[in-house]
Amino acid sequence: MDLRKLKTLIDLVSESNVSELEITEAEGKVRIVKAGTTVVQQVVAAAPMQAVAAAPVAAAAAAAAPAAGAEAAPEVPAGHVVKSPMVGTFYRASSPGAKAFVEVGSQVKEGETLCIVEAMKILNEIEADKSGTVTRILGENGQAVEYGQPLFIIE
Repeated sequence: MDLRKLKTLIDLVSESNVSELEITEAEGKVRIVKAGTTVVQQVVAAAPMQAVAAAPVAAAAAAAAPAAGAEAAPEVPAGHVVKSPMVGTFYRASSPGAKAFVEVGSQVKEGETLCIVEAMKILNEIEADKSGTVTRILGENGQAVEYGQPLFIIE
């Protein structure tokens, strides 16, 4: 990844309300995390597997370690969990006045749209990766979601 693209990504994260961005490409993987008012970057190259990081990365990791250990592990719900594939804003319907894609108790088939996650002004339809019944909706309409955050439980 070239430095101009990396700088652009850092600027986007620092100017937005996104707290973390992770991008994987053929050349490697880039993860940018906003820590307070500073932006911390970590670049991992695919071939040599070297970590190139700014000095604040170690300080941010040391500061985050006690906080992470103090938190209890979240309860794992029963059933198949559909997780957010990206950071963005969760929407249950295609427009504010429209009917929600699914409700608790809805029968869904694999590939059916469950919700929309808006990321960088792009609306991404999130589809069911398993057929079944929606037993829980874990996302709140209009709320920010993180990568890997559970959105639905399907049984």
